[in-house]
Amino acid sequence: MQESSNGKQQPLIITGLSGAGISSVLKTLEDLGFEVFDNFPISLIDQLIEETPDSSKLAIGVDARSRGFSAQSIINTCENIGGRLVFITCDQDVLLKRFSETRRLHPKALDKPVISGIKEEQAMLNSVAHKADLTIDTSDFSIHDLRHILEGHFGTRNEQGMTINLMSFGFRNGLPREADIVMDVRFVKNPHWDKELRPLSGQDKPVGDYIEEDEGFVGFFENLKTLVEPLIPKYETEGKNYLTIAIGCTGGRHRSVYTVEKLAKWLDAMPNGVHVTHRDLNIIA
Repeated sequence: MQESSNGKQQPLIITGLSGAGISSVLKTLEDLGFEVFDNFPISLIDQLIEETPDSSKLAIGVDARSRGFSAQSIINTCENIGGRLVFITCDQDVLLKRFSETRRLHPKALDKPVISGIKEEQAMLNSVAHKADLTIDTSDFSIHDLRHILEGHFGTRNEQGMTINLMSFGFRNGLPREADIVMDVRFVKNPHWDKELRPLSGQDKPVGDYIEEDEGFVGFFENLKTLVEPLIPKYETEGKNYLTIAIGCTGGRHRSVYTVEKLAKWLDAMPNGVHVTHRDLNIIA
């Protein structure tokens, strides 16, 4: 982390949409050695920073429940303390499902439908989302996926250096917001149109053999390695702890999955930690 203007290390300000997982993020950061403050009054953050000898391991959660909460107050406070702003977001439909399952009231919709509170909060925090140093979309994350992301960004760097997260996805389900690099393999012939291969995935050998028969894929993969290899040390030199490379095809089941698996095997020979996520593998059209 870089130093702020007052010479102290950057504390983390964690905010975002209600129901998106701010509490889970704070709990994980606590496990990673951070001193965590949840639902902290915004007007007292300056004083907290001044009283904290080492603010590099300080994570402060502020949301719609926090006293003095507003978009501008978050932005101003983060700039004043030289903090790093982390925004936790989630798709609207997933938020609705979460509030329905837990039967909790939305803090912005105590006497009206949940969807009204979600939309009001989205509009309220739009400027904060654009100012964020890091945005984490939890829509498709399990608690384990979230932990991997946070460990990569905020965990103590080990001898392996930067962690590389490889993610397959389907373009029809939307781009992964957390991706640093996005590659498109929809040009490769599609196993989906082969009736015998359709029920399989890119983790199955027949699908891999089918994709390898496409000469365009062979050349693409060699160029992909040529692109990625020199980038890794450059990202590490810049102090990046976590790099997400997302590979997309139409549905996220065949071509992107195979490419990610193949890339992971190649990266295993390097000293970096590699984590693989297949976001849309179990979504069958």
